Amino acid sequence: MAQTTTFPVGSTTVSVTPLATNLAVPWELIWGPDNFIWMTEREGRISRVDPTTGQVLPLITVPDVLTSSEGGLLGMVLHPDFATSPYLYIVYNYNDGSYKEKLVRYTYSAAGTGSLSNPQVLLGNIPATSTHAGSRLLILPDRTLLMTTGDAQQRPEAQNTNALIGKVLRLNLDGTVPADNPVAGNPMYSFGHRNPQGLVRAANGKIYSSEHGQDAEDELNLIEPNRNYGWPTVEGNCNLPDEQAFCTANNVRAPLYSWAPTVGIAGLTYYNHPAIPEWSNTLLAVALRGGRLTQLPLSTSGDAVGTAASYLAGFGRLRAICVSPQGKIYVGTSNRDGRGTPATTDDRILVLENRAYVLANKSPRDAAFHLWPNPAQQAVSLRLPSPTTAPTTATVHDALGRVVRSANFVSGQQDMVVSLTGLGKGVYIVRATSGPEQFTRRLVVQ
Repeated sequence: MAQTTTFPVGSTTVSVTPLATNLAVPWELIWGPDNFIWMTEREGRISRVDPTTGQVLPLITVPDVLTSSEGGLLGMVLHPDFATSPYLYIVYNYNDGSYKEKLVRYTYSAAGTGSLSNPQVLLGNIPATSTHAGSRLLILPDRTLLMTTGDAQQRPEAQNTNALIGKVLRLNLDGTVPADNPVAGNPMYSFGHRNPQGLVRAANGKIYSSEHGQDAEDELNLIEPNRNYGWPTVEGNCNLPDEQAFCTANNVRAPLYSWAPTVGIAGLTYYNHPAIPEWSNTLLAVALRGGRLTQLPLSTSGDAVGTAASYLAGFGRLRAICVSPQGKIYVGTSNRDGRGTPATTDDRILVLENRAYVLANKSPRDAAFHLWPNPAQQAVSLRLPSPTTAPTTATVHDALGRVVRSANFVSGQQDMVVSLTGLGKGVYIVRATSGPEQFTRRLVVQ
């Protein structure tokens, strides 16, 4: 059995257990609509990981990925309507006469063990080098995609709004430029970035990014359209004379939080689950050189960060992080990236969980009823604990308890997609009734 350690978070005991081992630099972890963890590894492999057994199910090794120091296969995101639009977006480095970066869309087929095919380049020829490549991806509720890029060691280009590097870019899901971008025809969304490697949208609707500094300060930034984040003149806070003058003259957005000196801040996620109540409305960031998980409590408005706390020492370099609907946190180590000291089972995916919450509040079968995505917009996927053996109805109830959607599972079916078209924004209850059993989940519609 995998060895478990624990650490306290207030009155909650969090267990840490290796889930999957012997990986090769996991770069991205996503909780998928199939209730598996979707993972990229830097050398080019994309896999699904069973969160119960830790079994790694490879989908593809992207053929033209070229690793070089920090470069290779990086961020990934799934289409929010994956059941009807089974697209996967990745960003990676490749060689086309010189080292470059591109955004590519693949199509997923669930037949058999699953596969990815039909790659479509949505944005290519992005300048790159072996360091400062970014890159995380995030799809917003308006169905636009954000992509972070590092400065590729071309520092002044971070301030050039016509360059693709040192930016947060915004694209439509077909790779075109949204009509309402800050500059017409330009994918630039924000600029003045050095190497942002974390990107998340919180429940408050705000977008946050974690960014590598050079030596003095890493940053947690609140991303706003057409804002300047200062690099290369400003690193971290606007606290030096030259920085203060530049910030005033250029409307620089100062970070909400900085790590000084730098810790190599990487993946970033949002946590708001009763399993670990002390982490409600919190950003969680993982660090490479610092080898810790930082908890950053958000203010009610989301415009400020409270007192930070650090956890999860002893596992080396930490790069990727995601959260399941059950409130479990998955963290990927990065000890085989050439800058760490690998343990015999590295790299690993670690699962952080409050086991007492699961035991006290959820039966095993009830805990296995899943909704994805949540929050949702146009449709939600339902998964029962097991295929139906009795007539099973799914209902969506509004805040007054009224049934606003109803659908029946086909006999022997475990999964179903329920349309949310026409429902107003708000909190709903989804209930699945199968014979004497009833499963209930809270759903947020955006």
